[in-house]
This record gives sequence, structure tokens and C-alpha cells, in this order.
Amino acid sequence: MARTAANGHLKPHLNQNGLKREDIKRNGYHNKREKNGPGTCVASRQHKQESFEQAPMYVAVMTYLGFGIVTLFGYFRDFLRAVGIEKCHLAQEREEQKDFVPLYQDFENFYTRNLYMRVRDNWNRPICSLPGPVFDVMERVSDDYNWTFRFTGKTLHNVINMGSYNYLGFAENNTDFMKTVAEKTSQYGVGVCSTRQEIGNLDIHEELEQLVATFLGVESSMTFGMGFATNSMNIPALVGKGCLILSDEVNHTSLILGARLSGATIRVFKHNNMQSLEKLLREAVCSGQPRTHRPWKKILIMVEGIYSMEGSLVRLPEIIALKKKYKAYLFVDEAHSIGAVGPTGRGVTELFNVNPADVDVMMGTFTKSFGAAGGYIAGKKELVDYLRCQSHSAVYATSLSPPVTEQIIRAMKCIMGNNGSTEGIRRIRQLAENTKYFRARLKEMGFIIYGHEDSPVVPILLYMPGKVVAFAREMLERKIGVVVVGFPATPITEARARFCLSAAHTREMLNQVLHHMNEVGDLFCLKFSRRKHSSRPDLHDETGLELSS
Repeated sequence: MARTAANGHLKPHLNQNGLKREDIKRNGYHNKREKNGPGTCVASRQHKQESFEQAPMYVAVMTYLGFGIVTLFGYFRDFLRAVGIEKCHLAQEREEQKDFVPLYQDFENFYTRNLYMRVRDNWNRPICSLPGPVFDVMERVSDDYNWTFRFTGKTLHNVINMGSYNYLGFAENNTDFMKTVAEKTSQYGVGVCSTRQEIGNLDIHEELEQLVATFLGVESSMTFGMGFATNSMNIPALVGKGCLILSDEVNHTSLILGARLSGATIRVFKHNNMQSLEKLLREAVCSGQPRTHRPWKKILIMVEGIYSMEGSLVRLPEIIALKKKYKAYLFVDEAHSIGAVGPTGRGVTELFNVNPADVDVMMGTFTKSFGAAGGYIAGKKELVDYLRCQSHSAVYATSLSPPVTEQIIRAMKCIMGNNGSTEGIRRIRQLAENTKYFRARLKEMGFIIYGHEDSPVVPILLYMPGKVVAFAREMLERKIGVVVVGFPATPITEARARFCLSAAHTREMLNQVLHHMNEVGDLFCLKFSRRKHSSRPDLHDETGLELSS
């Protein structure tokens, strides 16, 4: 978990986190308007470049060496367990079951047993408060090297939350904002206990779907109770045997699972590489299906709006051009981009100023920018009507919870300005301002960060496994909550910390995080960048930050 500040000093009237007591809103959103800079102009920025700087060669060598040493020690510890010198905590078959088909594949768990368990304390940390811009973390310790944990009874208060997808700050419990949610809970209860096709179709579900379609500028939409299942259960309804899926190499697991369940042929193109995609499209059109060479029934291109591990944005205009050229279909997952980018929060179609009708299947979730749960599929009415009958999620899954549904409606109306206020657009602009500021300061310090400058997902490359662990623990000590990610979720040489910016973060919070990032970066030698970036005064240019890279 992690945090930093722009200046090196803490003012006397600030607490340990550099925050005024009255500025910490434990009930969620920091409602005081920022006075540290003008509103960010969110205009057409499709020509801005993304950053994927390569680390020096010695970093890659040391990373492989670190994994090699840990792996050797893992084999040695497995030998000690086999001869009974070290106790094995992992689940194993009983002796009388030795002739059965193995339930637990011992070697397949090698990574979990010998690498992950050594650093498991950096994940799944329990919090005991609202996950707003700050939260409380329950302290826990392990007496058996992270195989089990016990709580100490202590709590770390006011840890700055840099890991949640709370992009617009709607993860809040302000009673004024949540009034309609409380009313709907009293009216409908908290559960529906039925599917939409039986007796679980409420009027607020239909209101939400109409609102989503209006918000996105499409004909129709339908909602689901789980964001992951929105992908994994709907893709098999759209494509099947005899169809071809062209998938970006860093697509989310839900897209990958849905593609595998569909039975369609899957081919992977290099991340955001239009030459790689066009090559696959050309081969698919020219050669057809393997062996028979019959034309593919459908060719579906699957991409994400913002890639959650890379922080990069889809190259949407170019993909749409290729899709039209080769007569393919386009599926865009806007889980992280809807609400978070675009002048009015309508995602990558608005950011790149493309017609939403050019995207055949628009998918998104309500779990990030809207502070709720579930997901949606939107597009032409024929598409949505088809999925209502054919999608496993639509036919078998329980309907969205009424209070969750109302929370989504409340947040979306706020973003659209339908509630008579400008609070929604203010949050969108605040998120854009925070994103620019945070990214520019990290680059100036010398960190290697990935992604597009409009993306609120900010991956910071740490590379070496030992530094990943040390970074997470040190940042928690400094009362900053961060998410760290390593192999196999990322390439073995690209372990990282992933920061997620929020409109609820104040400039004081970001400055405090940046301050500690600067110190921890020097302490653990994490500043690998060899590029020169613009100077500090340019950070306050209200027309946008053009950083040379």
C-alpha cells in the first residue's frame, strides 16, 4: 500500500498523513472544491502518446536472477518437506488415497507454495471502513510465515486509498447523497430472489437500462448483476464454433474466459498494435477457417477501453477503421473507462469523438466509476433483444439488487446533470486534473510509469520481486494503501504497483503520496527512468500537460 507528497515538509497543522482533520471525510467523498488549480480542460486528446519505457538491461538481469534464486530455494524447501524435516502446510491426499486420481497437483502449486506464500501478507488485507479516499486497515500478523494470520486487535486509521477503482468518488455514504438509495431499500428490500425472466424484473431495472442507453447514445441496453459474468457469460452467446475472436494480448481474464467458453477460434494480437491486428484480419479473410478454408461465420475483435494493468487506452479510431475495412465486429470492454474518461464521462467513444454506433457491442461495469456492482451490454436493439433470450446471465442469474440499482441510477444522473447539479461534471474534471498532476510528478521524479496520460490507472514499474514486497510493506508503514502485482498476472520482468486515481483525492493527499513515493523510490532505488521530463512549473498549465518523453 502506498503514498507520497510533492513537498518535503509536513505543515504543523497537518496530521501524520498530511491531512487536516476537517478535510478527512470518513463517510466517503471530500466535498470541498479544490482551490489548487483551474479545472482541467478535457478535450480531444487522441493524438497524445502513451508511455512504455523499457528498463535498463541490468534491471531485467537482476529480476531473472531474483526469481531464479527464489525458485532454487523453493526446490530445496520441497526436498526438506519430502524428507519430513519441514512441515508441509499445503492440502494433501491421505495415505489411503494414494491410488486415487490426484485431487491436488503438487507441482502445479509450486509457485503458490514457495513464492506467493512468502509475500502473501501484501494482498487481501482486511479493511474495516468505507473504501473512500481514506480507509482503516485491520492489523494482522503471521506466526507461520504467512500460511495463516491472526488479528492483533489494532487498526491503522486514515490510510490513503490508492488502490480502489473509486474513480469518481461515488463509493460514499453521505446521507444527503444516499437518500434515494435508502428510500428504494425501504420500498423494495435488498434482494429480488428471482431472475429477470421470471418475477425479478422491477421498474427500476427498466429505468436503469433506458438511462444507460441514453447515457451511451445507443438504441438499447441490458444490465447484469456481476461485471465479470457480463463478459464471460455473454461472449458465448455472441460467437461459437466457426467464429473467430481476435483478442488483445493483455485483455482481462473475463474476456479470455468468455472467449474460451464460446468454442470459437481465438487468435491474439500484440497489445494496441494495429499492424499485428490487420495481419490477422487479412489472413482470416483470405484463408478462412483451417483445413476447410470456408469463410468465418463471424470475426469479433475484442479490446478494452482502458487496460487495467497497463493503464493504456484502446486505439479506437484505428480499430474501427480496420473493423469496417475487413467487415468484422467490435466488442469494447469499458469497465475502467466508462465514467472515467471523456469530457462528460461517456468513455472512449466520447474521448476519441467516434460514433457509438460504430462499436457493435459496448460493455461496461458499474463497479468502478459508479460505486456499485454489476455490468451492462449496450448497442442495437436487435443485439439486446437477442441476448435477453440467449445469454446465460440473463436467463439464470438473479436480478440486480434494488439498492445497487438505485445507486447506479443516482450516480449516472449525477454525471449526466439530470439531478440539477454540476457535481458530476466537477468530479469528472477533478479526476482528469488529479490524473495529469499525479502522472506528471511521478515522471519528473524518475519512475517508469505505463499508460496513457488520460488514464487514471497508473502502473509504476518495480520489476524485482524483492522490491515489490518491500515497496508494499513500506508504503503501508507510511499509511498509504497500494496494490502491487507480479508474475503470473504480469510478465515476469514487469512487476508493478498499480495506483488508481480518484476525484475524491485532494491535492494534499496526492502531495503526501508523492512525497513518500519520492523517499521510498530513493530508499529502494526504484527510479529507473532514463528520460528527461518537463519541469515543475509546467504542471500547472491549465490547457493540458504535454510531457516530452
